[in-house]
Amino acid sequence: MSEVLVLVDHANGTVRKTTAELLTIARRLGEPSAVFVGDGFDAAKETLAKFGAEKVYRVESADVTDYLVAPQAEVLAQLVADKSPAAVLIPSNSAGKEIAARLAVKTDSGLITDAVDVQAGEGGGVSTTQSVFAGSYTVKASVTKGTPIVTVKPNSAAPEEAAGAAADEVVDVTISDAAKGAKITESKAKEASGRPELTEAAIVVSGGRGTGGDFGPVEAFADSLGAAVGASRAAVDAGWYPHTSQVGQTGKQVSPQLYVAAGISGAIQHRAGMQTSKTIIAVNKDEEAPIFELVDFGVVGDLFQVLPQATEAVKAAKG
Repeated sequence: MSEVLVLVDHANGTVRKTTAELLTIARRLGEPSAVFVGDGFDAAKETLAKFGAEKVYRVESADVTDYLVAPQAEVLAQLVADKSPAAVLIPSNSAGKEIAARLAVKTDSGLITDAVDVQAGEGGGVSTTQSVFAGSYTVKASVTKGTPIVTVKPNSAAPEEAAGAAADEVVDVTISDAAKGAKITESKAKEASGRPELTEAAIVVSGGRGTGGDFGPVEAFADSLGAAVGASRAAVDAGWYPHTSQVGQTGKQVSPQLYVAAGISGAIQHRAGMQTSKTIIAVNKDEEAPIFELVDFGVVGDLFQVLPQATEAVKAAKG
């Protein structure tokens, strides 16, 4: 069975859920092998083994960890040349997509980004599903040249446990001077908000222009559900919420199990960032709002009345 390389998404050894999802997908295609860059492998090993990683290629060289994404692309290119994997799976975040693009060039391979489903092809290879043009079309695609390189959106698969050996092997790599053009001079841990990461959350509650700048009901409802909080471009441009929480074409793209849009009209820019959500609920005073064309459930009403009632109902259901 051919190996499938999975680039591990982690923070000092704390493995993010996206990696568990990629390892689950990798088992559909072959034998999962993780590629772990940086410190913290001892903390990560148990999680990697729990989700089926048979091997873990460890890279600890400062020539990789002290620089931005280019050295990681060279690491993966060397592994592709040495191991001839069936595919390479990478998280579909900003860094992951740059790594994947560089890797595709270096290996002369086909690249598919933002896949929402990955399966083994009928005649071998890899078959993917993408949502494109702001969710207007669903596209089936497969790589026809080289090693399939695929970036996968978070929440595209439910993580499934499967015991793996996670046998680690330290990989010696040679990084070119060209890849070391941008060095990391300082890094700072993100302040903990107590809420899930927006792109990884199973539930997202977002607020828009209809909040008038008061995100209190949105945050309270999100906290009752254990959800992440997002915002429309109009809300962040007005300074009501941080740009890091923007959902949309020029913000973050999310694909949770449940997406709640409160006071958001549903312009195409916003829809591009959340249209692949499994279930969508909208709360808006304007019954003609475009968002209602997209939703599974819609509530025509004032979010300042609807959300507090919903929050109390959730709390009551929890006992």
